[in-house]
Amino acid sequence: MRIAISGGTGFIGGHLIAHFKKRGDELILISRSASGHAYAGVQTVTWSEIEHNPRYLEGTDAWINLAGSTINQRWSETAKRQILSSRLKTTAAVASTLKALQNKPPVVVNASAMAIYGTSETHTYDEFSPVRADDFLAEVVKEWEEAADRIPAERIVKIRTGLVLGTDGGAFPKMALPFKFGAGGRIGSGSQWMSWIHIADMVALIDACIHNEDISGPVNATAPHPVRNREFAQTLGSVLRRPHVLPVPAFALKLVLGELSMLLLEGQRVLPRKLLEHEFQFRYPTLEEALLELTGAERPA
Repeated sequence: MRIAISGGTGFIGGHLIAHFKKRGDELILISRSASGHAYAGVQTVTWSEIEHNPRYLEGTDAWINLAGSTINQRWSETAKRQILSSRLKTTAAVASTLKALQNKPPVVVNASAMAIYGTSETHTYDEFSPVRADDFLAEVVKEWEEAADRIPAERIVKIRTGLVLGTDGGAFPKMALPFKFGAGGRIGSGSQWMSWIHIADMVALIDACIHNEDISGPVNATAPHPVRNREFAQTLGSVLRRPHVLPVPAFALKLVLGELSMLLLEGQRVLPRKLLEHEFQFRYPTLEEALLELTGAERPA
């Protein structure tokens, strides 16, 4: 296949590129700058080049758009504007480029996030649940998906990503570090839900969404067995054979991270209903299986 990827220089994008390269697909990486993001065997073009010559993307089979400013920063008013505008501008650029093409890719996979459901300790959400816009991230994702709906493609898939677990990026390395030193534990009350997914399943489901013409609209990128934070801490401590008795107080996180602390102190139970209905097979459906693979540990007796 001939696949375009924007926002492909991050954690998920790097794994996607490795996956598609291994399979022998032709890749076009779209980046803000042509320097510093070179992958062997991958054509790199800038957004500026695409704007002046959209024909770079004529005849592509799929476009995966992962671009957006990181949310892992203090949410100052300036940062909030950048988080939203980076997503809206990039998604609008995808739409504008496709309008100029004669031979458009039949499918666009656009990043999204499970934050669109809001947070709850009691509700369970799937792709058919109502969306909310009563906090900053929920509003960002709502506007982001509305922008994606304006992309002129036959099929648009919006990947509502959960907590992606991998050893070379994302939040997991920092989460696991205190446990390795025997200083791990639940965060806050520990009752908040964590809807997670292994990076290998994340890559596989994006690939499945490209190939399965029956999948469209929102898709929850989460494993089928979310856990509460206290269970996450217990499972990680057990896998690493380390104690998990030192909780992180909520006030301390709020002091250090500000409004960003809501990502760790609040959560939602999100299920991948659409993937399961289309018989997607998770390699790591349970947290213990995922953590054993990530840590290289043996299964506890």
